Amino acid sequence: MNRNGVAIDETFAEAFPMKATRLVITAHNIEWARHAAVAATGFATSVIACGCEAGIEREIPPGETPDGRPGISVLIFSMSGKELAKQIERRVGQCVLTCPTTAVYAGIDEGEAVALGKNLRFFGDGWQISKMIGGKRYWRVPVMDGEFVAQETTAVVKGVGGGNLLLLARDTDTALAAAEAAVAAMKKLPNVIMPFPGGVVRSGSKVGSKYPALGASTNDAFCPTLVGLAPKTELTSETRCVMEIVIDGLTEADVGAAMRAGMDAGIALGAAGGLLRISAGNYGGKLGPFHFHLHKLMAGSGA
Repeated sequence: MNRNGVAIDETFAEAFPMKATRLVITAHNIEWARHAAVAATGFATSVIACGCEAGIEREIPPGETPDGRPGISVLIFSMSGKELAKQIERRVGQCVLTCPTTAVYAGIDEGEAVALGKNLRFFGDGWQISKMIGGKRYWRVPVMDGEFVAQETTAVVKGVGGGNLLLLARDTDTALAAAEAAVAAMKKLPNVIMPFPGGVVRSGSKVGSKYPALGASTNDAFCPTLVGLAPKTELTSETRCVMEIVIDGLTEADVGAAMRAGMDAGIALGAAGGLLRISAGNYGGKLGPFHFHLHKLMAGSGA
């Protein structure tokens, strides 16, 4: 398949079931809400070493937040509900409770309830009080700028992690341009995040390594400096830079829609803009139950 001079590989991205939640962080103004959201989603690019994958979903206008203040929603994903609950409490306790003027609320109502403010309330040292509003409990914890308000629990739901695109380009400038355009298009959609820095990862990996202690290592088939050295390459002499985008979403349909939006954005730049090929990473379909076939996505028939 070729669109606007860009070759679309007949392959698929392989993704995995995860546990997910959405938190809504509000503050006196959007700048402080963003400070808290950026801190709370930091060091959360991959479950391999970070414990979770997290990112900012969108800004929320005051008319749509629980307390009528500017807000930001974040999505957090982990491989188990137990680990996700641990990550939520640590990140909210260290990055939201600490941030001036913030409050935090559940962004998903239906699902397994896990602690949000339930345990963090004890920071109030006995001065904390709770209030039931609309059947939901909120904790008010005294802090030096007034009160930290936190909903008692948030809901954990099933999610999908590991949707991905590989963008093969002529050089670094054009690879970055294609990746940035793709991420910008994906960010317009709800229910998804791209957890790596700027939404993009350069250090794509393969399963296994020559070193027994490592479970994964650099994806040498896509490394331009290893053309002619590695036993196998996916690149041509024209392809000098590859960028990957990893997508986590609340549903399979959300991830598929984001991948399609990213491909459309890259194709709009076309070969004239330096994007030569779009591919995806998988494990032969043996590990993850969610398979996003690029040709099917381009045809509009989903995964």
